[in-house]
Amino acid sequence: MRTVVGVARWIGSRAGRVRRRRAEPVPAAQVRPLAAGRRPLLTDRLGEQRRGGARLDQVDGTTCGSAVLIALAAWADPAETARLDGDEVAAAPDGPGAVARAGVATGFGARYDARQVEVHRQATRFWPQALGTTPWGMVRWLRRYAPAAGPYRVRLVDDVSAADVEDALAVTGVALAAGRPVPLLVGSLVPRHYVLALGVEGDGRWRVYEPTGGQVRVLDLRLVRERRLASVLGFDRLHAVLLPA
Repeated sequence: MRTVVGVARWIGSRAGRVRRRRAEPVPAAQVRPLAAGRRPLLTDRLGEQRRGGARLDQVDGTTCGSAVLIALAAWADPAETARLDGDEVAAAPDGPGAVARAGVATGFGARYDARQVEVHRQATRFWPQALGTTPWGMVRWLRRYAPAAGPYRVRLVDDVSAADVEDALAVTGVALAAGRPVPLLVGSLVPRHYVLALGVEGDGRWRVYEPTGGQVRVLDLRLVRERRLASVLGFDRLHAVLLPA
């Protein structure tokens, strides 16, 4: 049975409103340089992610999208991490945006939780907060509040169509190979949860940040094709990917 998003994707493709994009190399201009002094929140290490004594998990049942947005913003701009660490962002002699590396100040966990609540409010201005964040709210927040990450676009997925799934996996793989994290929206028949694909292992599996557990896990793409993602990501179905525009 098609998911709600799959039905929308199918109707859109039938009506000619969805232009299918085959995987192409990401132009270098689309891979924007990171700000000076990169300080991502998440590491490449598998397992639980911690910083300042706190686990990097979502603060409540509606802020998975916010946790993903913060991780993506921190990947692109060290000022986001500095804000959470309690550092002061200073204009250094080598240019604006450099960060004073003073370590992680006491209270990181409280700042991280408060930041999630703030981002959730900003990303759901036109949507009930209790329902989480829409994919369009996610990309709108990135465009407005995390411009260093570059623009993203919503790519819906019809996961009962093998061709559509393969196309979505291919374009996501291209972005990951170019060093661009990709938010994924998963769920059951309806979308429920955001995770963040971070990179590709040597065997082709993806490293994915799952904010409920605050962990980086490995995802075998066979599970996407078979609609059996729950053992890794909590829900079985892939609904959408948010791709660099």
